Amino acid sequence: MLIRSEKGQGLAEYALILALIAVFVVAVLIFLGTNIQSILSTIGSKL
Repeated sequence: MLIRSEKGQGLAEYALILALIAVFVVAVLIFLGTNIQSILSTIGSKL
């Protein structure tokens, strides 16, 4: 009977989830970047 350590597997799963979240956030920022920039410039000009 061998007992395997699953710490490495859990770490790999967390790393994969974090990578997928990072790709999603970058895609959203690229898609909405121009809209955010125009909103911030409008706010800046009104100040």
